[in-house]
Amino acid sequence: MAFDAAAIPCDTFTMNISTSTAQTAATPDLSVQIGQMRLANPMMTASGTCGYADEYADFADLSKFGAFVTKSISKTPRKGNESYRVVETRAGMLNAIGLANIGLERFISEKIPILERMGIPVIVNVPGWCVEDYADVAQRLDQELPVVQGIELNVSCPNVKNGLSFGTDPARLAELVATVRKRVKRATLIVKLSPNVADVAITARAAVEAGADCLSLVNTFTAMVIDIEKGRPMLANATGGLSGPAIKPIAVFMVHRVYSQVAKAHNIPIIGMGGIQSWQDAVEFILAGATGLAVGTALFIDPAIPNKICDGLRQYLVRKGRSSLREIIGTLKTD
Repeated sequence: MAFDAAAIPCDTFTMNISTSTAQTAATPDLSVQIGQMRLANPMMTASGTCGYADEYADFADLSKFGAFVTKSISKTPRKGNESYRVVETRAGMLNAIGLANIGLERFISEKIPILERMGIPVIVNVPGWCVEDYADVAQRLDQELPVVQGIELNVSCPNVKNGLSFGTDPARLAELVATVRKRVKRATLIVKLSPNVADVAITARAAVEAGADCLSLVNTFTAMVIDIEKGRPMLANATGGLSGPAIKPIAVFMVHRVYSQVAKAHNIPIIGMGGIQSWQDAVEFILAGATGLAVGTALFIDPAIPNKICDGLRQYLVRKGRSSLREIIGTLKTD
């Protein structure tokens, strides 16, 4: 049977068009601003979990992410720690990869062309063993590679020697951030804070006052798993970084502490992470003060979790009568 538009009353067309328009208008805006970066949504990968993008692209539509965070890129290649480097725990995972990576030069020649095709902001995680290591890599990324829109200083890795020395000492952290700040003119400068401190607000304040554009937290917690038959640690490195849902409540607390004590007053965005598995987890972090959200361990279960979280966030905002994700950032009621 042929479709006869004339047989349908005009008011029916008007109703359908109006309904469609209303539905479109009601779609919540998930976009966020992190420093100089405009993200279509808050979701990104956590550093170290997805390689350099090409390893992950077959398993999820990366173009739908807000940003992609690479694994750590050091000045020279690193082999990393010996095996075993990963062990599963109840409600989490312990890793001691040791910042294994191909080094800056190979990253530029082999991986940057892939990242340029992604069409979303790219954040490069940068480790170092002295101030100049950080500064040299950050400056090169900032000056030569426009696709790199964010530089995340990894001052908090718990599974390499001296990996926490900057992240747990406010004075050293401030010196590092101030030095890198002088050499990074374009990209958003992010400092990834360690949770392995007495008060994360103290190191957060040191980073912000030294020039950080954004803070990301939390990194993994130093932890150990023991093989009771061998009487030895399961990891060759003895200790590693604990991640996954086991750390989520602590991470949410730390995000809120940094937001309320430091970030809110200085108008500094926070990228929250630590055990995010669902849109409900994501909402907790956002209410606590996070603007961006990074997923790590959960990607090993379902690589599409960031995209599913976005769907859940939209539905939550509609139910709450909100038109934008930005309306609920840091709105946790504590009184």
